[in-house]
Amino acid sequence: MKNAEENNNYRIAVPSAFETVFSHFYFAQNKTAFPITKTLLPSFQTILVFNFGTKSSLKSQQNTFLEVEKCIVLGPIKQAFDYTLEPNSEILVANFKEDAFYRFFGNALFDSLPIHPDDLINENCFTLLWEELQKLSDTKQRVDYILDFCKPYLREQNEMTTLLSDFQNQNLNPIKAIASQINQTERNVQLNQKKLFGYTIKEANRYERFLKAVNKIQENLIKESKTDWLTIVDECGYYDQSQLIHDFKYYMNISPTKFLKFQNDICSSKLS
Repeated sequence: MKNAEENNNYRIAVPSAFETVFSHFYFAQNKTAFPITKTLLPSFQTILVFNFGTKSSLKSQQNTFLEVEKCIVLGPIKQAFDYTLEPNSEILVANFKEDAFYRFFGNALFDSLPIHPDDLINENCFTLLWEELQKLSDTKQRVDYILDFCKPYLREQNEMTTLLSDFQNQNLNPIKAIASQINQTERNVQLNQKKLFGYTIKEANRYERFLKAVNKIQENLIKESKTDWLTIVDECGYYDQSQLIHDFKYYMNISPTKFLKFQNDICSSKLS
């Protein structure tokens, strides 16, 4: 079986009006007679998954299984998990950017435990939304319908969130710099970072280091050049190779060498 046939999947860009809300949408379907299992890399994004057709399922690193019948919210995705598309199943995934989930629901999730989105707002609007999406056969129509549905619920970013989202100076501590800029305590900025994004700056920095290593490894694969682990350690800011291995074990429950081996079964919402 070839990828084009076994796993029809692609990313869908969002209009500029929503570029601070969603990074992209992702669509995948299984047209074969066999289940297809992939591993999703951690993205530190919260995702909203709509399932159409046959049920799909998720499996965490702790071997927790979950069937996805209509829609669930999951995230922020801090560790890899497997998802399985059964024959004749298809999923449409909305990937929330940074504080966008908070701007919709008034709170952020703090772990990867799945939840039905209706449970977050004490309404059944997402179930009704799924029923409307089910009537549409075209993926772009579904995405456009979701975007229109979202408009009334979205709150504006506050000043602190905008500063945290846009902070680029890697030589400065963002918490300290922003606290000074808006005359707030560092503790207050830290608490808001966790509240609005669902993760701390320390967690985000560790993840970005890991993601940089993943990018370097995949660049080597594309160039068909051998991966020099000591170079990866040095360029990505690891103390030594054991720390690199520890991060791969933490985020993916596999070693860096196994990551290389199983590349075809791994996908990422951060990487194309």
